[in-house]
Amino acid sequence: MIPIIGRLNRDRGAVISLHGHRINNLSATGLLAVHARVSELHGDVIDPAGSLALLEAIDAVSPGVASIDLGRLALDLRDSDLDVDAFVRQELASVIGVDAPAPTDVVLYGFGRIGRLLARILINHEPAGSGLNLRAIVVRKGGANDLQKRAALLARDSVHGPFPGTVSVDEEGQRIIANGTAIQVIYADDPAAIDYTAYGIHDAIVVDNTGRWRDEAGLSQHLQSKGVARVLLTAPGKGVKNIVHGINEHTIEPGDRILSAASCTTNAITPVLAAIDEAYGVQHGHVETVHSFTNDQNLIDNFHKGDRRGRSAVLNMVITETGAAKAVAKALPHLEGKLSGSSIRVPTPDVSIAVLNLVLERAATKEQANDYLRRVSLHSRLRQQIDYSESTEAVSTDFVGSHRAGIVDGLATVAHDTTLILYVWYDNEFGYSSQVVRVLEEMAGTHPAVFPARRNVTLEVEEPVAV
Repeated sequence: MIPIIGRLNRDRGAVISLHGHRINNLSATGLLAVHARVSELHGDVIDPAGSLALLEAIDAVSPGVASIDLGRLALDLRDSDLDVDAFVRQELASVIGVDAPAPTDVVLYGFGRIGRLLARILINHEPAGSGLNLRAIVVRKGGANDLQKRAALLARDSVHGPFPGTVSVDEEGQRIIANGTAIQVIYADDPAAIDYTAYGIHDAIVVDNTGRWRDEAGLSQHLQSKGVARVLLTAPGKGVKNIVHGINEHTIEPGDRILSAASCTTNAITPVLAAIDEAYGVQHGHVETVHSFTNDQNLIDNFHKGDRRGRSAVLNMVITETGAAKAVAKALPHLEGKLSGSSIRVPTPDVSIAVLNLVLERAATKEQANDYLRRVSLHSRLRQQIDYSESTEAVSTDFVGSHRAGIVDGLATVAHDTTLILYVWYDNEFGYSSQVVRVLEEMAGTHPAVFPARRNVTLEVEEPVAV
């Protein structure tokens, strides 16, 4: 299976998954572990031999860029009268022989926690012809050895581990070379005064990771620079569309030049809220996030313009505000005014958890709600956003590196009549960055087609709903 998966990804741009769990770049034991985990979640044994037969049939038809789910193909194959080869040819007909899309240049404005993770994801996707071409990063020069330090931070990460490949520096060209991808390092203080065309960059999407400008007036400065076509903000935006992929990416229009990918917490909770609202109806609720500390806090007590954030991040739990609950309404307008929210920053470097305390229009049981969310995570249009866990030993570090926006902890669910309390883990760095890349793909028109087509997931009650 491993060489076929690698070849499909490298040569054709196909991303292979098993009920939403990606199996690219896994070892043999890793592949077996995913089959075992999905079998447990699905309630049915997923046979690796069946996955291999599907992979061989997919390899034979040479598909173009696509997201292909072997688990869901296997389910549909069971209900088909066709043999595996004819079935795969029928299912993938629209992408057979289709070449990768023309690449769109991407510039990362800022190279902090999110910027470096975006770089890792984009570099990993590039050989597969994802249509997103990371061309440059823009930073303020920090010293004589700035270039080497930027490369070292990309190569080594205390939370996410070493970069999967090689990172080197081209001093003369002022570039970082990562797995063969040449990334121009541009030093600038003014987002409106950069000539990207001088570096061969045209019609680029600039991803602003700094959070310094959050409204249209501030972010439009990027559009004054030569070679920039659009801007994406990796923070909640004011007066611009806030996009949560899986929920409202369909609202992106060709004329939208400035967009926001909302916040990590908004991305984590909105898909779960959407699923629950469609099944039960949400009357109102409160969202409490227990959030890892971030760079805007102090290591030790010192002056900070924000309340409480001046106290040591590594020694304290810090009560603070969050606009994530209210921001949900920017993606789900019918929930406006129904949610409140607050946050506690805690001394962990990554992975947070949101507690959704909801009052529903219809009564729910723990077993029913959990089964519904489990099936949503496996089969629905939200399967790229929502994951599900029922491990009795799971803790926050187990979710480092998750590419889902949020993971429902089914064992922690509480249900009583119309009250439902859900616990949703999320990697506020990598999971969020994965969502940002999905929005980038939508902006560039390169988000891969999903095969097979997403199924409806119904709540098994008297009045079923489809998600």
